[in-house]
Amino acid sequence: MADQNSASETKPETKEAAPAKKLWSDEDFGEVDISGLKVVEPESAEDIVDQPERIKSESIVEPEEIKKVVADDTPYTSAKSFEDLNLSPELLQGLYSEMKFEKPSKIQAATLPMIVSPPYQNLIAQAHNGSGKTTCFVLGMLSRVDPKLKSPQALCVCPTRELVIQNEVVVARMGKFTGITTACTATAETNSHLHSTRREKIVDQIVIGTPGTLKRWMTKDKALDTRHVKVLVFDEADQMLDQDGFQDDSLRLWRDINRSGGNCQVLLFSATFSDKVKSFAMKTIPKANYIFVEKEQLSLDVIRQYQIVCPTTASKIDVLKDRIFPAAEKLGQSIIFVRTRGAASELHKSLEEDGFKCTSIQGGLTHEERDRVIKEFRAGETKILIATDVLARGFDQAQVTLVVNYDFPVKNTTSRHAYAEPDYETYLHRIGRSGRFGRKGAAFNLLVTEEDKRNLRKIEQHFNRIIPEVAWNNIDDIEKVLQDAGLA
Repeated sequence: MADQNSASETKPETKEAAPAKKLWSDEDFGEVDISGLKVVEPESAEDIVDQPERIKSESIVEPEEIKKVVADDTPYTSAKSFEDLNLSPELLQGLYSEMKFEKPSKIQAATLPMIVSPPYQNLIAQAHNGSGKTTCFVLGMLSRVDPKLKSPQALCVCPTRELVIQNEVVVARMGKFTGITTACTATAETNSHLHSTRREKIVDQIVIGTPGTLKRWMTKDKALDTRHVKVLVFDEADQMLDQDGFQDDSLRLWRDINRSGGNCQVLLFSATFSDKVKSFAMKTIPKANYIFVEKEQLSLDVIRQYQIVCPTTASKIDVLKDRIFPAAEKLGQSIIFVRTRGAASELHKSLEEDGFKCTSIQGGLTHEERDRVIKEFRAGETKILIATDVLARGFDQAQVTLVVNYDFPVKNTTSRHAYAEPDYETYLHRIGRSGRFGRKGAAFNLLVTEEDKRNLRKIEQHFNRIIPEVAWNNIDDIEKVLQDAGLA
């Protein structure tokens, strides 16, 4: 997820930062006591906002420029071919025959030498969705482990089960000829009714999972021995290190692994990093190499973005049913993003009552139900998928050509009356669900309130893009913009 120009390897000049107020993230986190933390429940289950998660693909989106900063004087030469990386014949066979790769993408060419070459420095890497980041850390894990040692040697931590499953599939394909095996928390959760809830000792070389289950395997079950772990990967690292996400769990896992087996290589990968999380990561991860792409380059050009100002909240569903869906009928599949679980259920019911075959996914479903929904959508049994942000990150389906932000993505606030800021990272991830595998895509933002309009203007300013408006009551205009996007 092809290399044309090598990234600059000159260490850029650093500007002296202005004195800043000391934050919690400036403190030594080694002995952080998190026992006093509590979870504040929402007022209603219908108001629950699911967090983004991700499933990645092999599609390639090349950044115009990659900024690379090395932690020391180690010389890294961009890899023009996978043979440049001194990989085993078995790994090369997996890359070429199973993954169908020809040569490294730009992000792979820049990062893989840093990952697979001594001294195995830590890495913080950001690049486009679909730029090949998954291959970077999967290849990094596969290249470092010893198939003869029946013990965990690489650990990949993901925010959700769908991402765990997808990464396990990539490891299995790429490592098909290596003899390396994988343990996966999602598989264990699905089959929990067949076995004891206590996990047997893990002898697989690579372990992929969500933080909660991994922590239980390490502590309560004593099933995950981390003494031989050489590589620790945080996929969707911006969420894994966000204070509103999995920061405490992530730091605790890292600390426990270091205590049991000494230092291991830490790899952080994400398509987005907020300034706050980026600053925290750079302070927290020692002696790390950095690779970043400017945020102005992240708003994908292959996806045409539009805004539709609706007169009322109720009229949004009319725009969907009477204008967008008829105009997009001959296109591929569509994903409709809503904010809460209740909104997903309500919209699903309303569309089905009007004869639209659709399905919905949100965090309140069981593991089996979520797996079934994904399987049906991937098989093309339904063309419309309604989702909370549980699928905002990286869900890959080649036939998805249209994304609708039915509810605009905003950051969570502590007060229902507080003005909600736009969630720039989630917006980017949402629209990135269309236009995969090099195809064209479109995204419609349905706006009603003045807050919606303000947030869209902030999105335009943040990504330095103009998002044109389309009339809410004119199906011809919607058809025209889809034609302009190359979709009709």
